This record gives sequence, structure tokens and C-alpha cells, in this order.
Amino acid sequence: MNQPTDTPMPTATVEMEVPFHDVDMMEVAWHGHYVRYLEIARCKLLDMLDYNYPQMRDSGYAWPVIDLRLRYAGPARFGQRIAVTARLREWENRLKLDYVIRDVESGKRLTRGYSVQVAVGLEDGEMLLASPAALSEQLAAWQAEQALTHTSDSPASPSETQGTP
Repeated sequence: MNQPTDTPMPTATVEMEVPFHDVDMMEVAWHGHYVRYLEIARCKLLDMLDYNYPQMRDSGYAWPVIDLRLRYAGPARFGQRIAVTARLREWENRLKLDYVIRDVESGKRLTRGYSVQVAVGLEDGEMLLASPAALSEQLAAWQAEQALTHTSDSPASPSETQGTP
């Protein structure tokens, strides 16, 4: 199911410097390290929802990654500052997150991709066909908080400042 365009969806961005131990002799980050960069951004996003891996476990579910796609447009190099953004796209039947890695200085996109995770019961090892209530409740709470934040940030309408008869 597609989400309405006015429904806020969590997005998290982390900035980091490509470390020496991630690069090859040409000082280009090895392609496999990008997955770790995505995981760092994904954990920040899940922290925003208060439903990161410990909370997943405590709610009785594991969330293995079952699909991961990356498209490399340009290399990340040793010492380069990169911004890794994760955005929740789907959550009702699975977690699908979109990612973009950009050069901080120029804003140029270096990599994009997505990951898909599914809920698996820890007791029975069965995959759920819908996301558990624990996730839905956390996302609903986050969205309600965002709605309140955006409402309080906007200027009050005349009817709000003057009251209604």
C-alpha cells in the first residue's frame, strides 16, 4: 500500500569520513563497506522510532535483510566526507528503506539503493506477512509527534488566535 504524500515518513542522515581501513590501494572505498554505511543510517532512523534492534528483539521479532540493492554512481574516497540518508518507504508488510550517499561538499550523489527487511518470530522462526503491531505503534507515535511539531511550528490562523464562536 502506498502512503499518502502528506504522511510524514522518517528520514535520517549521518555524516562520516571514509576511513583508511575501508579503501583499496587506489584510495577508493571497497564496495562491500557501503552496506555498513547504510546500516549506520538505518540504525539512526530506527532509533528515531524507538524500534531499533534491541526493541525488535524485545517485541519478539528478528528483522533480517532479505533484499539489498546498490547502484554506484561515483566512488567514495579516503578522507571524503559523505552523508548517508535513509528514508522509510514501506512498513506495513515489510520494512523497505531507500538510501542515498552523497558527497557532503558538492552534494553529488555517489550511491543509491534500498533494503528490505521482514519480521520473523523469534519463538517459531516464521515470517510474518504483515508488520507486527509493535512497529506500527511506534511509527504512529512518531507520525503523531511530527504532526504536533509541524502544527506548533506553523503560524496560527486567525480563527486559532481569536477563538471561534
